[in-house]
Amino acid sequence: MSEPTEQAARGGLSAAKDVRIDSQSWGHLEWMVSGALENSDTLTMGKCFIQPGQNNPVHHHPNCDEVLHVISGRIRHRVGDEYVEMAAGDTISIPKGAIHNAANIGDEPCELLICFDTAYREVVGE
Repeated sequence: MSEPTEQAARGGLSAAKDVRIDSQSWGHLEWMVSGALENSDTLTMGKCFIQPGQNNPVHHHPNCDEVLHVISGRIRHRVGDEYVEMAAGDTISIPKGAIHNAANIGDEPCELLICFDTAYREVVGE
């Protein structure tokens, strides 16, 4: 009896030289894994860097949940009408469709790890 064959899922190493950088007026985004980078069919992963005193625009993702983890710095994160202060080591889960944004409330740039449960995240309001 032969084993069933499955189509191999995309994956593999995402080298530092392959990171896609999106510059913004408030900081920048770095994308390591996504459908657009052709290295995942199921998720998006990146980092968000926000400069002191800056914030990313209020936005939402109509097609995916997001997990945001603070690597360094301090932010005030808005989800809907609620605000929470976060520091290095803190993680928040943001449900699909929830209005949100992050403001850097510290004196240094903040670094956030962001992950989405789709390879093709949609953004409304950015």
